[in-house]
Amino acid sequence: MKANIGIRAHDMEKMSLQQLPKAIAEKGLSSVQLAIAKSFPELYPEPGALTPGLAHHLKQSFAQHNIKIAVLGCYINMIHPDKNERTKQLEKFKEHLRYARDLGCSIVGTETGSVIPELGYTEDNFGEAPYEEVVESVRELVAEAEKFGVIVGIEGGINHPIHTPQRMKRLLDDISSNHLQVIYDPANFISPENFTEQEKVIDEAMSLFGDRIVVLHAKDFVVEDGQIVMVPVGSGLLNYDAVFRQLKKRKPYINILMESTKEPHITNSIAFLQEKYELA
Repeated sequence: MKANIGIRAHDMEKMSLQQLPKAIAEKGLSSVQLAIAKSFPELYPEPGALTPGLAHHLKQSFAQHNIKIAVLGCYINMIHPDKNERTKQLEKFKEHLRYARDLGCSIVGTETGSVIPELGYTEDNFGEAPYEEVVESVRELVAEAEKFGVIVGIEGGINHPIHTPQRMKRLLDDISSNHLQVIYDPANFISPENFTEQEKVIDEAMSLFGDRIVVLHAKDFVVEDGQIVMVPVGSGLLNYDAVFRQLKKRKPYINILMESTKEPHITNSIAFLQEKYELA
């Protein structure tokens, strides 16, 4: 079984809609995570620009090169401290939920934000109050997703309110809906304190919410001056043997979407993932 590998579209070089799907297909990739505003800002100048016509046009542009839009990316700060701005961002996400099916996609993905407006790092994100605000926002998004038969894909991360596998499990339990699923990025739960115990962290995540993982994000990391630094897939320390040993059997043909991996590293990263997956 070969790995089902794709990439975030905005990690490719900037290209037109006519060029980008062809370039992705030529890499041997099968899918993308598409953030329309990042890849084609001229097509999504502001919230409210999405229509069935635009969605079908995007879908067909990728489909003619056999590229599936696996995730519709709509990264928002769902706990923005300015309530008016938070409402605007939540409405933008809901817009993406409404048109996801027209793009041939069932998942709209985001991280869980920050108490700092610019999504900066702060340990204040780890408190109970930010978590409760995440629950409130995610519950609102999931209610919209249920109306349209699509999925809210939540990605946890060490800098976010959902910063541990246990917090992700708690969120899933607190919002009891199958329209909430997990975009799992194993590197996002690695810290300077636990990177030597990766297998334990990975196994814990799989045990807590493995059944709810719908997409795998693939990147890598190194440790520099006591800090985690993200690097292209295959050039760091992430234990992909442990990841694929779990996922290959439990989630056959899951979309593996490369992240933080740009040229000139893409071809080598694809080869690395394929080899690790086939040997798992």
